Amino acid sequence: MSQFFQIHPDNPQARLIKQAVEMVRAGALIAYPTDSAYALGCSLGNKSALGRIQQIRQIDKNHNYTLVVSDLAELANYSKIDNSIFRLLKKNTPDAYTFILKSTREVPRGVAHVKRKTIGIRIPNHPITRALLTELGGPLMSSTLILPNDEYPMTDPYEIRQVLEKSVDLVIDGGYCGLEPTTVIDLCDDTPRLIRQGKADFSPFDLA
Repeated sequence: MSQFFQIHPDNPQARLIKQAVEMVRAGALIAYPTDSAYALGCSLGNKSALGRIQQIRQIDKNHNYTLVVSDLAELANYSKIDNSIFRLLKKNTPDAYTFILKSTREVPRGVAHVKRKTIGIRIPNHPITRALLTELGGPLMSSTLILPNDEYPMTDPYEIRQVLEKSVDLVIDGGYCGLEPTTVIDLCDDTPRLIRQGKADFSPFDLA
């Protein structure tokens, strides 16, 4: 049965954040709030937790996962960006964006897109997520918490615990996150390309 932490969405309790991160480091799969929707997360390279995400969401091994990172310096460890893209990201993060970028060798096999060698990367603007990343000192490998055949992500942490209590190790109750997904932008080429319009505004990246 999963544990259930109630963490304040604006002022996360350091004790609970530390306990949550200790669980992640030990191999746990967690459900946690972000600035767009609830997500499933685990440590980078955790193959067991990755398999559990695939089972919960009923997705195959070719699914695009997202690395959730704390800042641009960490983003640069896992993706290739030039100076112009760096300046764009600096002006517009953290926020509810997912950026598709060329991956570096630091990204484990099975996480980056098999053929394109790309990775989705997020720099979120949610106090709980940012506190988790700071304490962890590394990225969370993540996927939106949307169940098979559902149109929208799960939003109620009590429902998440009820439905997934045997599938995840920890549910973090950070209150309501909303239903809007992130805005997905492909930054692999010279011109940013909108893949999915979500919560965040695309116009800062529209260079056409």
